[in-house]
Amino acid sequence: MPAPLTLFSIVIPARDEEASLPTTLRDLHAVFATENIPHEIVVVDDGSRDQTWAVLQGLRTEISTLVPVQNRGPHGFGCAVICGLDHMHGDACAIMMADASDAPGDAVKYWHLLNDGWDCVFGSRFIKGGRVVDYPRLKLFINRLANFFIKTLFNIPLNDTTNAFKAYRRTVIDGCRPFLSPHFNLTVEFPLKAIVRGYSWTVMPISWRNRQHGTAKLKIKEMGSRYFFICAYVWFEKYFSRGDYRRK
Repeated sequence: MPAPLTLFSIVIPARDEEASLPTTLRDLHAVFATENIPHEIVVVDDGSRDQTWAVLQGLRTEISTLVPVQNRGPHGFGCAVICGLDHMHGDACAIMMADASDAPGDAVKYWHLLNDGWDCVFGSRFIKGGRVVDYPRLKLFINRLANFFIKTLFNIPLNDTTNAFKAYRRTVIDGCRPFLSPHFNLTVEFPLKAIVRGYSWTVMPISWRNRQHGTAKLKIKEMGSRYFFICAYVWFEKYFSRGDYRRK
């Protein structure tokens, strides 16, 4: 059994999320404080053009566990997440969205499952107990098609690989480096590498609701060549690397 965890880092990439962040961060902090979960909330401002950074500075006086970070390198969802992982202090993390689409209560369940000994916890919106609210129909169709392709290609019982909201022990983060994906395809690279490299994982149902403020950053064209590239990359690692990168 791995050692008990001591600090849960929540990594949140944020680009032009001034309207969403106050509610997202207050709710998250309140739930974690109620559950007595030692945590930090690492929010990465990914080159925002609105008042995201000013909002984060204002919230620091209210939320003691908030750690605002500015991504001064190349921008993109994947770059922002990697920046957050580089700045986190916890021995486990969950990646969450800034738009309040992910439920804080599900993150609490992630923490407990990681403490049960799992290396990774993957949420699925599309298993019994999962829930989606106001998911755009076209994006939902493409999502289900892409996830079916990934599930079949890797022969895994996971039907929501593309969802960013997942949790990992630090050992998994270190064992999956270097990350190649600068954009939303990191949501696929991270869990697939963890699976292929032999880390233990489990799946639990989660809920998702569409954002109330701002605009979605993931565009449909993002679901194309970048996702295919990273899937092909990890697939080749699985079948042709002869286990060189597997967990030792």
